[in-house]
Amino acid sequence: QEVLGEDKLMAILKERELKIYWGTATTGKPHVAYFVPMSKIADFLKAGCEVTVLFADLHAYLDNMKAPWELLELRTRYYEHVIKAMLESIGVPLEKLKFVRGTDYQLSKEYTLDMYRLSSLVTQHDSKKAGAEVVKQVEHPLLSGLLYPGLQALDEEYLKVDAQFGGVDQRKIFTFAEKYLPSLGYAKRVHLMNPMVPGLTGSKMSSSEEDSKIDLLDRKEDVKKKLKKAFCEPGNVENNGVLSFIKHVLFPLKSEFVILREEKWGGNKTYTAYEALEKDFAEQVVHPGDLKNSVEVALNKLLDPIREKFNSPELKKLTNAAYPSPSKTKPAEKGTKNSEPEDVVPSRLDMRVGKVISVEKHPDADSLYVEKIDVGEPEPRTVVSGLVQFVPREQLQDRLVVLLCNLKPQKMRGVESQGMVLCASSLGEPRQVEPLDPPAGSCAGERVFVEGYESGCPDDELKPKKKVFEKLQADFCVSEDCVAQWKQKNFLTKLGRVSCKSLKGGSIS
Repeated sequence: QEVLGEDKLMAILKERELKIYWGTATTGKPHVAYFVPMSKIADFLKAGCEVTVLFADLHAYLDNMKAPWELLELRTRYYEHVIKAMLESIGVPLEKLKFVRGTDYQLSKEYTLDMYRLSSLVTQHDSKKAGAEVVKQVEHPLLSGLLYPGLQALDEEYLKVDAQFGGVDQRKIFTFAEKYLPSLGYAKRVHLMNPMVPGLTGSKMSSSEEDSKIDLLDRKEDVKKKLKKAFCEPGNVENNGVLSFIKHVLFPLKSEFVILREEKWGGNKTYTAYEALEKDFAEQVVHPGDLKNSVEVALNKLLDPIREKFNSPELKKLTNAAYPSPSKTKPAEKGTKNSEPEDVVPSRLDMRVGKVISVEKHPDADSLYVEKIDVGEPEPRTVVSGLVQFVPREQLQDRLVVLLCNLKPQKMRGVESQGMVLCASSLGEPRQVEPLDPPAGSCAGERVFVEGYESGCPDDELKPKKKVFEKLQADFCVSEDCVAQWKQKNFLTKLGRVSCKSLKGGSIS
């Protein structure tokens, strides 16, 4: 997508082949968007480049301890196996690649001294700014996160490369390296950037956001389920993770893409140019359901060899050890003691940005509205809300709301409601109610999460008897600056905080 230092790149190529490295911090499990850099690594090798793959284990620890020290070695081994399996899946010869671990050289005396030298030159502001798109941003950051950009800059010198390759989200770190490496007497490197593939929820595909990604080891039924929920609005080509995956992964690998569909809808159609497919989708010639089904088939062909490799007892054991699942405690049998309570955390709630498409009065209840709300699924959801006496119909029409999507559907006066619009309520009388407002510019289907609980997969359906929502809702409130919170932690989307217009200190239900 972008190259920094193209003149230097051309000058090197006149004399010899380029030496380049791509690094990945060994944190959450790699997902299908990793096929974007993998396919470009294949291009580099075909062009004769010398390519080094860095497993940045120390970076993983420094980034807000995304990889605990005791799991660092296990996760690095997992990454090594899975990245190699991905490259083999797309036909990249491994013998042409060099694989390096960060801790193989980053703990040396020379590297450590250079790190101290760099820290004497870099301001806190520059380091924080450099890592803003990559290092996890929290209210009270650890010092370790400020060291991260410096390490990545020094890697270019210690790996003896001409260029570093990464996603466009790395751009600030790349410009940081260009500014500070010459201060240590080292050469400024070339930087090449691939685009970031939007996730299935419309934001960047992320290891820490379960609904946004498809893991490389997801079962076929999981792939189907996640694609079914993916944001793929008819005719909308913006922030469409399904289309972007075709553009940046499937097309480059095969130079074509086949839409699979029944004869009554026109039969299969092969596209040899991505632009033609995007045009047909924008004009609604291609239906989102057919697009998702076709991606599912193509994606499973890529994932099958990886799944097969990781089906060995040795790699199954490694996967479970590197990513131990949170202990799911079963209810104690009658008569036993010491059973632990079920973990009730906000990440179990499937909260999404919704756009109200239509609002009608309930045919059999004067106090209820029946709304059609788009949450990024093929069809809008029908939702019944008791808002008639609080919110005029015209104020609901076409507005963005926050919808709780994994409550068990239930009939309200004969109409089945498939979700709950979350609203702020005043504590005094007369009661006032305001629907929560997602940040301006949000898209239907984007995930709403609580700060610090970005990871974790929501329950498919909240079981009424377990009262998960009710237990969490007891700590929902609106702050003095009208921000929605759970235990003083903000409700967020990728664009910022969820709020209400005026009900400071209110409750949320």
